[in-house]
Amino acid sequence: MTETLTGAQITVRLLERQGVRVLTGYPGGAILPIYDALGESTTIRHVLPRHEQGAGFIAQGMARVSGEVAVCLASSGPSATNLLTAIADAKLDSIPLVAITGQVPRAMIGTDAFQEVDVYGLSLPITKHSFLVSSTEELLEVIPRAFAIAASGRPGPVLIDIPKDIQSRAIEVADWPAPGCRRPVAPADGMALTEAAALIGAARQPILYLGGGVIHAGASRLATELAEKANLPTVMTLMALGAMPVDHRLSLGMLGMHGAPCANLALEECDLLIAVGARFDDRATGKVAAFCPQAKIVHIDIDAAELDKIKAAHVGIVADLGEALARLLPLVPENPRRAWNERVATLKTEHPQPLPGLADPRSHFGLIRCVAACVDDAAIIVTDVGQHQMWVAQAYPLRRPRQWLTSGGLGTMGFGVPTAIGAALAAPERTVICFTGDGSILMNIQELVTAAEVQANLKIVLMDNAVLGLVHQQQTLFYGQGPVASTFQVLPDFTAAARAFGIAAVDLDAAANPLAALADAFARPGPCLIHARIDALQKVYPMVPPGAANRDMIGTQA
Repeated sequence: MTETLTGAQITVRLLERQGVRVLTGYPGGAILPIYDALGESTTIRHVLPRHEQGAGFIAQGMARVSGEVAVCLASSGPSATNLLTAIADAKLDSIPLVAITGQVPRAMIGTDAFQEVDVYGLSLPITKHSFLVSSTEELLEVIPRAFAIAASGRPGPVLIDIPKDIQSRAIEVADWPAPGCRRPVAPADGMALTEAAALIGAARQPILYLGGGVIHAGASRLATELAEKANLPTVMTLMALGAMPVDHRLSLGMLGMHGAPCANLALEECDLLIAVGARFDDRATGKVAAFCPQAKIVHIDIDAAELDKIKAAHVGIVADLGEALARLLPLVPENPRRAWNERVATLKTEHPQPLPGLADPRSHFGLIRCVAACVDDAAIIVTDVGQHQMWVAQAYPLRRPRQWLTSGGLGTMGFGVPTAIGAALAAPERTVICFTGDGSILMNIQELVTAAEVQANLKIVLMDNAVLGLVHQQQTLFYGQGPVASTFQVLPDFTAAARAFGIAAVDLDAAANPLAALADAFARPGPCLIHARIDALQKVYPMVPPGAANRDMIGTQA
């Protein structure tokens, strides 16, 4: 049946047909037609953040937990530019988003009209694809295509910029396009898989190196099965934590700049590195020329551009990781590798991750472990960016994929609270814990109101050391002037601020029994902020100095 619909109504109808049930955005003049059409929808719930960047990160939280494409909206000009940081963050961490922005009417584009910005041009370097819609009819093609692009291959963000007159113009629609969906990837090359299996079988000291692509592909179980069958000690990037349980017998934990000493030292000795869904990021490799100096490399990734980009692969395989691992597994011979695993066990014993103060709930590591004791493995762990992020990566017992949400590639302060709200919206049955710092939380503290409004099942653990921790640490260690502009002279009363924003708050510093106070906070329904002072002199160790090799870690002693 033919219907006469505006571009805005078509947009909303297409989102409904894509299965979108929750989206987030901030209204403004150039996108009001779409908001008017949203008011007619009986299936889509709109969540209002208090800043457009919050909308982008709330959508990220939904996408990171579900693995599905999430949607955020913004208006033109400053509304759209506020969204760009969250889009750039999604691009670097391969998170599937569709961001829809309003634009001034077509006749006004290029005239410096009120709230006109070339969002299409600005977004090109930080998206998988960007669209500037040129007609109402084009929406029927563009919107499903945007979802397909965001979900296909290496996931990522897609932006659709829609001029206001296109939203308002009505056309007749007789046939609706099929929803956009993930396109299949060409199967892995069989000869390359056979060659990779032969290298694994012949290796004496191999290591499995898992990146965030393992999580995105839903291939964590297969990666663990490969490790178990071939007895491969396994390291994980920051983005891959949870792909293998941290306490698995083959897990060496996180590698790289703040990785476990035993992981970095084992990589120094390996003769074969099997990189799966990892991009050899500088925070993982340290000085690239000195990374795994004796190793041949097998590299499996869905993105052909990643192969040979940083390290040359002896065998490079472009494929969906799930498909590639499922076919590789039967080809790989079982191998006990007793000598190598005994050597790795010695490294783990002699060079463990230093975790001082685990028994003290008022220390940073002790607080993290006490928080972990309040929940089970169903909990979702979100961090902001800074020292607290690295401490949680080192100390929290992460045991499942999509349990861990953090800003890896862009390292965006302000990521934590809105992303945690999105996680709570996507998985309301789970407890969401956001670890944040005094610097990071102030970047998007207004979203505490959003958490209160949606009554997110969210506990925010604020580790307050009154400094920009990682900046302060690097200035102290590597710069002659010491800390400059990294110490806060004035900070708010965070518990009072949280209550003013409408959420409960607990101050662990004032609690006679911090363990009981934590238990009480986690027993409360809805969002709650848990404030704890942290010694500003505490540092994240080990640390690979900038430009150094991973073997040159400092601060490795407990």
